[in-house]
Amino acid sequence: MDVSSTRRYKRAVKSVFFGTPAIGVQALRTLAETTQLLGVVCQPDRPAGRGMQVLPCPIKLTALELGVEVYQPSRVRDGALQAWLEAKAPDVAVVFAYGRILPSGVLRAPRLGCINLHASLLPRLRGAAPIQWAIARGETETGISLMQMDEGLDTGPVFIRRAIPISPACTGGELTERLAELAVTVVRQDLPRIDGELLPEPQDETLASHAPPIQKQGLVLDFSEPAVSLQRQIRAFAPSPGAFCYAGSKRLKLLAAESVGGAAGTPAAAQPGTIIAAQGELLWVQTGEGLLAIVQAQPEGKRAMNARDLVNGRVLAQGVVLTPAPA
Repeated sequence: MDVSSTRRYKRAVKSVFFGTPAIGVQALRTLAETTQLLGVVCQPDRPAGRGMQVLPCPIKLTALELGVEVYQPSRVRDGALQAWLEAKAPDVAVVFAYGRILPSGVLRAPRLGCINLHASLLPRLRGAAPIQWAIARGETETGISLMQMDEGLDTGPVFIRRAIPISPACTGGELTERLAELAVTVVRQDLPRIDGELLPEPQDETLASHAPPIQKQGLVLDFSEPAVSLQRQIRAFAPSPGAFCYAGSKRLKLLAAESVGGAAGTPAAAQPGTIIAAQGELLWVQTGEGLLAIVQAQPEGKRAMNARDLVNGRVLAQGVVLTPAPA
């Protein structure tokens, strides 16, 4: 740990961490280094992967590695979580992608309340999937907001925002990793300042936007849309869960693509979704506005392939029409 970059607490601080996915692992480790970590709360183990095995989440695995008690309530509003938290008597609860809205009794239990690390520049992109929707909607920057939680959905006052740019080629997976690293800085340098130094400021409701949970309909590629929009959609959900379309009856997950031209108002040369060029590394699809070059895709039941392998393996060919639903 770089002590010079870590703000010191005025006294020993007792903490609890709430989180579930991998994005919170580095922040959890940092909280364990900088405070007295009393326990970790995460969602119950659930089936995952192709075999649907019941597996512990990344936060639980990290907590067990650290030797910290793990609590996995199936409900958060029946009083049990509040009682557990009150018995721990932490100074602060740090919440990062836990996945549940906490009731008022839980929010009030720690001395300093529950403090959320939210992966957007609030009030923009409140909700469950701010990282992916930041890319899909063409945002040029995002960040981590350190906020005091209330009973709303990411509506509480904000202590501080740390911003990073979103590069034109950045994927949802890459941006998740960058924000996980930024959260470490927030835990080290900003979290110790909430006890008297930083004052939370209300969010401007007129600037609020929302990032809903990722659902199947948000992953379907509609080639009547402009190429630039489709490229952002593919980047946003790569590598997982992945934006997809269909080649005949087979699902095709697109993992990387580039917009290669076409001006607004220019008539499409072919039906949107039609592969108009498929030779060597050239795999171009007509869209509602411009062309989309497929760089990497994963056919149903097969490994991910680059454009050349998709063409040489006769997975895709000129004249094939990619559609939002199976043909």
